[in-house]
Amino acid sequence: MISEKIRHDIKNASWIRAMFEEGNRLRQIHGEDKVFDFSLGNPDYEPPLAVQENLRKLIMEESQGLHRYTANAGYPEVREKIAAKLQGETGKALTLNHIVMSCGAAGGLNVVLKTILDPGEEVIVFSPYFVEYGFYVDNHGGKSVVVPSDPNFLPDLEALEKSLSPRCKAIILNSPNNPSGVVYGESTLKAIAAILEQKEKEYGRSIMVISDEPYTKLVYDNTVVPPLMKFFPHCILVNSFSKSLALPGERIGYIAASPEIEDIETLMAGLSFANRTLGFVNAPSLFQKLVALSLDELPDTSEYQRRRDFFYEQLTALGFSCVKPQGAFYLFPQSPLPNDIEFVQKALKYNLLLVPGTGFACPGYFRIAYCVDFKTIENSIPAFAALAEELKI
Repeated sequence: MISEKIRHDIKNASWIRAMFEEGNRLRQIHGEDKVFDFSLGNPDYEPPLAVQENLRKLIMEESQGLHRYTANAGYPEVREKIAAKLQGETGKALTLNHIVMSCGAAGGLNVVLKTILDPGEEVIVFSPYFVEYGFYVDNHGGKSVVVPSDPNFLPDLEALEKSLSPRCKAIILNSPNNPSGVVYGESTLKAIAAILEQKEKEYGRSIMVISDEPYTKLVYDNTVVPPLMKFFPHCILVNSFSKSLALPGERIGYIAASPEIEDIETLMAGLSFANRTLGFVNAPSLFQKLVALSLDELPDTSEYQRRRDFFYEQLTALGFSCVKPQGAFYLFPQSPLPNDIEFVQKALKYNLLLVPGTGFACPGYFRIAYCVDFKTIENSIPAFAALAEELKI
């Protein structure tokens, strides 16, 4: 009864969710404390206390109209606050008219792609990448073009230049990256900008840079995440508060378009229209108000850094090879077996739930989400040690 296309997509769907569901099955058999589930990027901490208090105030005030429809782009006063915050970070003259509130970053990405893509136009993504990008591009008639990264998970610039065709409409950048945790520095961004500028002149058309930014506040070791609008004139930021404020289930985020984009008014009208016609109508009204009150709140990165450092040191001591992440809450080690799917299946014998790099268009690696209780990480080390011993790492 379902379409052949969806039947095909289900078979090629997210390894993340597949392993998460396997974790649920194993927990029923072995118990919660004997299963080590590192499959899903679901923050385990609660929202900051100030965010919780702001939510209580909003609910207790019983503001009239708090739960009604908003404008498709969201409350003007909320968009104004976000624009002011971004103006300080980017140096660009953003106003509320450059902001659309969205149902998380996933909703925002779909709104942007719906607005800008004509059938058959190409969108470049760098592997490893969040697997849903491919489905989002396909949702709106586009074609994903996968460009590899170098061994440090930075974009392969030569491959990028060769992959940019006259059909390219956009490029998606994700820094800090899911799954590698790598941050793209200024030199990398300037090099990408130079390539795009040359290709735009050659093809006589703009190439949009879509920056997927849910992890920009989750960085370690004094790492700086450069604001992409400073490097790319045709830039659209898509952000959410799922990771930074631990609100993934509330589906709240925003789209911010650079004022330097040609015919920006038409683009913003298109984003508002797509927000409505894709069925979102508007972002959750209560949580629009909440994030406007909580823009200066930050996650406790020290706890994530503690987990990262412990996990990284333990795994590398066991012989696993891994680029140390600068942000987000993932490790992306090299698989000890050439076939990463075979490796994660062997790990299941030790109740270790991992995601194969194949699920991020990067075979030969596996992802660990360390946004779990520290005890789970500690208790998992003997299982990793037994796995390493079996495989003679």
